[in-house]
Amino acid sequence: MVSTKTKKGESGSSKKQITNEVVTREYTVNLHKRLHGVAFKKRAPRAVKELKKFAEKMMKTPDVRIDSKLNKEIWSQGINHVPYRVRVRLARQRNEDEDSPHKLYTLVTFVRVPLFKGLLTTNVDNE
Repeated sequence: MVSTKTKKGESGSSKKQITNEVVTREYTVNLHKRLHGVAFKKRAPRAVKELKKFAEKMMKTPDVRIDSKLNKEIWSQGINHVPYRVRVRLARQRNEDEDSPHKLYTLVTFVRVPLFKGLLTTNVDNE
């Protein structure tokens, strides 16, 4: 995923390539800043949409799937009171469906942590 600058006439592209590798990473997502100014009765649905948008941007796959445990965690305090932060594991996986237009999809799962202090984005070894 290295961009290369080329002169006129040389073949090559300066765009980043979409990788086909399977990878898993953990992120802390600040939902509070993504939901600032959103009407109270639209906060939990918007949080799900924002998580999908975040996962699509980080993993570069248009097909994003939210785990049911993560959905329950977002909705656990009701439609108005979404958690300020949530720790998620993004797993880019191969699509088993043959007639799917996308070869890869991203699965977003919930990771329970006691504190968010000092947490960084980490690569997780696939087991």
